[in-house]
Amino acid sequence: MALTLETLVADRFRLTPTQREALRRLGIETIKDLLYHFPNRYGDVVESRSIESLRQGDQAVVFGEVSGLKASKGFRSKVAMADGYVSDQTGRIHCVWFNQPYLAKMTPEGARVRIEGRVSARRKSGELYFSNPRLEVVSELPNGSADSLFGTGGPNHNLYPVYPESRGISSAWLYHNIQKIFRSGLLDELEDPLPGHILVKYHLPNIRTALVWIHAPAKPADAEAARKRFAFEEIFLIQLSRQRLRAAYRANPALIIDPDRRALAQFLKRFPFALTNAQERSIAAIITDFGSDQAMERLLEGDVGSGKTAVAAVAAFAAVTTRPSIRNDRGVLVPQNYGHLQVAYMCPTEILATQQFESFIGYFAYLPIRIGLITSSGCRVFPSKVNPKGWTDISRSQLLAWVENGEVSILVGTHALIEKSVAFRHLAFVIIDEQHRFGTAQRGRLLRKNDASNDKPSVPHLLSMTATPIPRTLALTIYGDLDLTLLDETPAGRKPIVTEIVYPSKRSETYEKIRQELRAGRQAFVICPRIDEPDPEKAAAVIAKSVKEEAARLKREIFPEYEIGVVHGKLKPAEKERVMNDFKDGRLQILCATSVVEVGVNVPNATVIVIEGAERFGLAQLHQLRGRVMRSSHQAYCYCFAETTSPKSVERLQALQTAKNGFELAEADMAQRGAGGLSGARQWGVSDVAMEALKNLKLVETARQEASRLVNEDQELSKYPALRLAAEIVTAHIHFE
Repeated sequence: MALTLETLVADRFRLTPTQREALRRLGIETIKDLLYHFPNRYGDVVESRSIESLRQGDQAVVFGEVSGLKASKGFRSKVAMADGYVSDQTGRIHCVWFNQPYLAKMTPEGARVRIEGRVSARRKSGELYFSNPRLEVVSELPNGSADSLFGTGGPNHNLYPVYPESRGISSAWLYHNIQKIFRSGLLDELEDPLPGHILVKYHLPNIRTALVWIHAPAKPADAEAARKRFAFEEIFLIQLSRQRLRAAYRANPALIIDPDRRALAQFLKRFPFALTNAQERSIAAIITDFGSDQAMERLLEGDVGSGKTAVAAVAAFAAVTTRPSIRNDRGVLVPQNYGHLQVAYMCPTEILATQQFESFIGYFAYLPIRIGLITSSGCRVFPSKVNPKGWTDISRSQLLAWVENGEVSILVGTHALIEKSVAFRHLAFVIIDEQHRFGTAQRGRLLRKNDASNDKPSVPHLLSMTATPIPRTLALTIYGDLDLTLLDETPAGRKPIVTEIVYPSKRSETYEKIRQELRAGRQAFVICPRIDEPDPEKAAAVIAKSVKEEAARLKREIFPEYEIGVVHGKLKPAEKERVMNDFKDGRLQILCATSVVEVGVNVPNATVIVIEGAERFGLAQLHQLRGRVMRSSHQAYCYCFAETTSPKSVERLQALQTAKNGFELAEADMAQRGAGGLSGARQWGVSDVAMEALKNLKLVETARQEASRLVNEDQELSKYPALRLAAEIVTAHIHFE
């Protein structure tokens, strides 16, 4: 069977059940997966030692010749292994490789090898030996160079790769089998997805050279060049797929919305606060987008409490109070005789959807605008015929009928919005809150709920919003199809939150500070990592506090005079809503919760948040949680209760203290831990190689510009079939994330 990138590793190599499971954990299924499982570091060839000079405990490199290497099984453990000897001019040392019997077949008698590992000694005899050392067949002694992967006569490499491992699959196994793939000739058949002019323009190695250099570099510069190439390729392909999605979406017409500026000004006058400059800029950008017959696709990224909901409300007002137009084939604007245009507002949780429904009632209560709420647990409408001054519960069928005939102008909801039963009459504007919590396919289903009554249906304008701190380079990459707008100011009168790291010795003192706030009539959140206590046999290994036990402890020992509620993800929606309403209405003074309150919970009277086991949360999540008490002009406090004083944990938590906003915090997180360790980075579906490259703004912007240029020239990429195929694979991944 011919070897291809899609060949299963299990079909090419003989694998034990343990190895199959290890490869699954590493995400390696095909030959392509194996080739793209890159080293996370490289070991340099250091000064070699003679076998005679070795001592127990030494971490050493020796060069010599193999003898007596054979596959066998352990006497007692029956573990498959390879064992033999390596000799140099000064002596001989025994070497054992557990779970790697294949080395006996791969390494011929008398082969010259490089061995690196820790020297051990037999308990009884004192005989020195290497256990599971790294083994590399070399072409010469004593330089330690492997057979050239560039062909005969090419340069030998002086670095050896160290791969991410899993129990049952060692770095040596990965190295040797990748070498086998190289020798199979597969690389000669690979077609480079990157166009030649891009490789030349940015001095990037081609695909064959890059794979060789990343797995077997002759010098550090080779490895660096290869990583740069693969980072650029990945970011470029993501940008390309996003830009193609954007072009395809914009190929359909959008309704032109040109709101009455005086009506808009009157709407803004009713706000109980003045807009920030950032909010005004954002609204201006949205209104400009509305004036185009190409659908808006904009991401509004704003820190917690920066006023994203107010911006969304202004945009929704513009949409539902304006008589829209379309541009006919001759380019002339033609007013449309629609009733109210419709707005869909999708939220990731019922708590947030209910809160935004209530917020929009506050903004639109004086207008003849009907607002609906749809979630998995029920439906509401404002105003209703039964309750003209408030909302009421209604049946799902009734709400859906009103939405379909256009009587509901604004529909707020969770994933329930994208169900097939939800049909709009004239959907012109879609708002998606905390957009990273929805896959592209989910967003796409909502955007495709077009006006079915028109022969040439329009596509709705899109405003995505997020409060999750994302470094600019990451935002430019994963949201390459969206125009980015930043809300980088907080409303006037908001005081900077006081953030303190609290270690066990300071707990009592901190509880007294919290008591002072509670006595002043304020409220407090207490966040715990777990819902329940662990099983007794596991309790010793799990020190994270549970929300249920902590609530009971606080009531029993610390704050017996105050009412304490509990909310977590396992509660039924109705129970969760009851507890949240009790907290919002002041019947509870302390709310113990898991991170279920991370997004959207708005209780202005809550001025204190305690985060138990703060070192267990990512910085972005800590910042989101802290935002729960950044909702008023009262002084707010965040107490991060930590159990460890490790330097890394302390450094991370100190960044939470010093960063002025979420954007600064995200950049600090990237600088401290590297993009590959960025809080939540895995959810973006970007590899570690590309994540590290996100520190390079120039590289990201270059990839974005090249992708945009190619799509503008030829959306179908007809001149570049390999590139088109690669982009379609990425697009399919994006759509089904």
